Amino acid sequence: MKNIGLYFGTFNPIHIGHLIIANHLVENSDLDEIWMVVTPHNPFKKKSSLLDNHHRLEMVYLATQEYEKIRPSDIEFKLPQPNYTINTLAHISEKYPDYNFSLIMGEDNLKSLHKWKNYEAILEDYNIYVYPRISEGTAENQFKNHQKIHKVVAPIIQISSTMIRKAIKEEKNCKPLLSYQVWKYIDEMNFYKK
Repeated sequence: MKNIGLYFGTFNPIHIGHLIIANHLVENSDLDEIWMVVTPHNPFKKKSSLLDNHHRLEMVYLATQEYEKIRPSDIEFKLPQPNYTINTLAHISEKYPDYNFSLIMGEDNLKSLHKWKNYEAILEDYNIYVYPRISEGTAENQFKNHQKIHKVVAPIIQISSTMIRKAIKEEKNCKPLLSYQVWKYIDEMNFYKK
């Protein structure tokens, strides 16, 4: 049975930080593959700042095509919006019964996990791999030594999509923060400049 790590994100845009984390996890854990699940609309984010779904999926495709164990996923595009992780997990587990799915999240997301819809059901059925992030506050005590939550030693990445969008708008060179193909796509399409 293949172990698949689901790395959810708006990927607006996908940057080298996302790739570093995904590659580190797939090479240093029992995960066989990482699926970069492009989120159409996160209930906690304003939709107006998001590029269209197909553009963000295309960037994830461009960024991951050289990585054998990392692949893009548009599984959430076909689900009712706004979507919740528990619904996606139920759908994907039913669609791929021969795969064992786990969640990948940053430490900052673990701190708000208790606010997620049906988070208890997620913890009952799925493992969660947590990579380090520098952020304020601490996770709920109930998650400290939870058997389904696995803290991973991984590089701490201080790059964000927000930072990249801001840099592009201010006409700063952020080429080193993006894979070349993604940078080229953003440049050719004139994204994030206004």
